[in-house]
Amino acid sequence: MQFDVVVVGAGHAGVEAALAASRLGKKTLILTLNLDYITLMACNPSIGGPGKAQLVREIDALGGEMAQNIDRTALQIRMLNTSKGPAVRSLRAQADKVAYQNHMRRVLEREPNLELRQAIVKRLLVKDGRVCGVLTNSDMVIEARAVILATGTYLRGEVHIGESRYLSGPQGQLPVIELADNLRDLGFQIRRFKTGTPPRVHGDSIDFSKTERQDGDPRLFFSFWTDRAHKREEVPCWLTQTTARTRELVLENLDRAPMYSGQIQSIGPRYCPSFETKVCQFPDRESHHIFLEPEGRHTKEFYVGGLSTSLPEEVQLEMLASIPGLEKAKMMRPGYAIEYDCLVPTQLEYSLAVPGVEGLFSAGQINGTSGYEEAAGQGLLAGVNAVRFLDNQPPVTIDRSEAYLGVLLDDLVGKGTDEPYRLMTSRAEYRLLLRQDNADLRLVELGREIGLIDDRRYAAFQQKKAQIDEEQARLNSTMVTPEEVRSLGENANENLSLAQLLRRPTISYGKLAAIDPERPDLPYEVAEEVEILIKYEGYIKKQESQVARFRRQEGRSIPKDLDWAKVPGLSIEGRDKLAQLRPATLGDALRRGITPADVAILGIYLERGEKASGRR
Repeated sequence: MQFDVVVVGAGHAGVEAALAASRLGKKTLILTLNLDYITLMACNPSIGGPGKAQLVREIDALGGEMAQNIDRTALQIRMLNTSKGPAVRSLRAQADKVAYQNHMRRVLEREPNLELRQAIVKRLLVKDGRVCGVLTNSDMVIEARAVILATGTYLRGEVHIGESRYLSGPQGQLPVIELADNLRDLGFQIRRFKTGTPPRVHGDSIDFSKTERQDGDPRLFFSFWTDRAHKREEVPCWLTQTTARTRELVLENLDRAPMYSGQIQSIGPRYCPSFETKVCQFPDRESHHIFLEPEGRHTKEFYVGGLSTSLPEEVQLEMLASIPGLEKAKMMRPGYAIEYDCLVPTQLEYSLAVPGVEGLFSAGQINGTSGYEEAAGQGLLAGVNAVRFLDNQPPVTIDRSEAYLGVLLDDLVGKGTDEPYRLMTSRAEYRLLLRQDNADLRLVELGREIGLIDDRRYAAFQQKKAQIDEEQARLNSTMVTPEEVRSLGENANENLSLAQLLRRPTISYGKLAAIDPERPDLPYEVAEEVEILIKYEGYIKKQESQVARFRRQEGRSIPKDLDWAKVPGLSIEGRDKLAQLRPATLGDALRRGITPADVAILGIYLERGEKASGRR
């Protein structure tokens, strides 16, 4: 049995890799432990959030599937950080978990060049330094010219709940042991990471009167191509918080927590910590937010976001009972921690090819990331580059100044990670240029060049782009009188263009309608883009100049006696690393793992200091 591309794993990385490869004309096979768990959301049943939403839209602009799938199956979508600037505004969708899986499976099953099969891969077949297929647990040999590993957190997976520990994949699935051994035998650098998940409870046992309701916005969608006439039946989420008693329970049972008893030796995610870690890191904080999120339209199961824990089940029950609204909660699944093997990402190429075995690629959590979105982005790129490898074409690589996907790859491959990596807006030093609203303007042309954006989508993109350009030109050329300006509660002594007026902080694009009778009826996304481009034009140009300046000053020296605590704006992580590493130049700081955002802040600080001292 022969294929062009075999994808091992059907999680969020695997499906994007398989779809990309098959849509680019390659005969593709995707292998999964269980066909019923394609794109399983083993942790939070949601898509998006700061940094992640931007990535999902980039995947969409390049021709991936994640954005369209969540639009079809979301319970609600809302915008986060609405009180802040457009650089950090981010969509977040609550997913119908089973519907998301089922719809993605239908997409895969309908793809002409793609086959699905349930099987466990126990070994890669390698000959003369080149991958030539895989061997399954039933000793079936499947030949392939390229293989993409997208095994998630299943490699030598081990679950921990209190003092109990057992080999398992997420949500009680099978662990993958033989393939993990095979990767070590092939000489790859392997490390051990840990992640976790909270308990789930029965919705009928929640007292929602003690919680705060959170609704979505039916106007919002992730995909640039979803039909805006689509109507969602919105489902609310709910907010509550832990209490002093919750904290006491953790402290009383800390010796039974695997992370603190020494039972777990691996490293967990810094930015999605267990509740035990929150209590220990913030001892003076009596409460933490808890998000009660439905797992689907046709289930009563609720995800208790913010309460990730691996404490014994009886302690978890007490913790739930200490939280307002959950006093009588019935736990349907306990929280747990899971340890797993992953590749050290610095051994990869930027194309996600694995050096030493020609034709082998790797994508997703096996590369040390956390999150569905980070996995999907890697999967898309691995699928594209596997095809380009087979066609003897140069790989597609994306610079960190072009996309969050570029930030993700540069951080992983260029710097590595000593903990499960999570993409955030703070990791992107050019985040005002890499907004979620303009992902199509940045990347559709590349998606078209790759071959994943078809004529219909490209025509829609061109129409949107033309509408944006035309409306910008109209606002710049349309003048209004001081009287009309004053009717909006603003002052003016002379005629102004609508664009000049829109740049004022208190004026929105919607507010201009009162004095703009010629205003066209534009889609929500076009109006949003026009407003951002005009209102933030000065800030965007300033960031572009900062980018150019940083590229010029990469060799700038850093004083040996610099007091890092006096550098405003540095992240806590960046300040700690800088104090430890003491880099000699900005370029040295960047190469030794300091985030570009922190390096950019440091560069501005140094430049100001030089100007103040008269050295420039």
